Amino acid sequence: MIFAMCNEFCQGWTIDAALRLAADVGYEGIEVAPFTLAEDARSVAAGERARIRAAAEQRGVRIIGLHWLLVSPAGLYINHPSAEVRQRTLDYLRALVCLCGDLGGDRMVIGSPKQRNVLPGCDPEQARQWAVDTFRALLPDAEERGVTLCLEPLARSETNFVNTVAQALELVAEIDHPRFRAHLDVKAMCDEGRPLGTIIREAAGRVGHLHVNDANRNGPGWGDTDYAPIVAALRDIGYDDVASVEVFDFSYGAERIARSSLEFLQRVFAEAPRPNP
Repeated sequence: MIFAMCNEFCQGWTIDAALRLAADVGYEGIEVAPFTLAEDARSVAAGERARIRAAAEQRGVRIIGLHWLLVSPAGLYINHPSAEVRQRTLDYLRALVCLCGDLGGDRMVIGSPKQRNVLPGCDPEQARQWAVDTFRALLPDAEERGVTLCLEPLARSETNFVNTVAQALELVAEIDHPRFRAHLDVKAMCDEGRPLGTIIREAAGRVGHLHVNDANRNGPGWGDTDYAPIVAALRDIGYDDVASVEVFDFSYGAERIARSSLEFLQRVFAEAPRPNP
């Protein structure tokens, strides 16, 4: 397993400072929220992209991809009734695919709950189709840059569109493209009220990325979420790619979040039994 950290919990830090923390603590990768680089990712010049990528490589930290894609600029919406808004969102997502590739990343997490809600008065099936059309239109760009789009189910308290891994898998099956996969997030899976191991095993072969955290919105190991069945299920399905620490309470400070989370992950993955060959 490759352990990475999301950079937005380094609140107010430069990307260089976040890279330094990741390297010093012992993470192999870092996941970047575009809004931490600029309000509009298109304003990040080619030279700056190359510099960030080189800085990461110099520290031995891989930029694995992007998440929190649509926080800014304002007015973006994947499945908005307005064709103009959807086109503007698609154009920005295409720009993010370019940013991801330029930084050396190979995945983008489609989360951004407030930019995908089914709006009042909108037919849910129509909203779903608009989302499918947006994803399909983005896939040629993703294919060209070697970027996988990872659809993230999120809790019912955050959005009303794609709340379970099963719903994400339905869209993965419908779109049927190797660059469109399901994303697993521990906090979000806890909202389903089903055994996490069962949820993970049902996604076998279709998982593109993983966020590790706790049901309490802190880092992994900071609450009551039992990671033993999570690790066992990940091993059962053969997922040995990136596990990225994403938290939502920054009050403990970036260094403590980074260190404690990684120490827990290293321990729980080392202690968990391995499947029989």
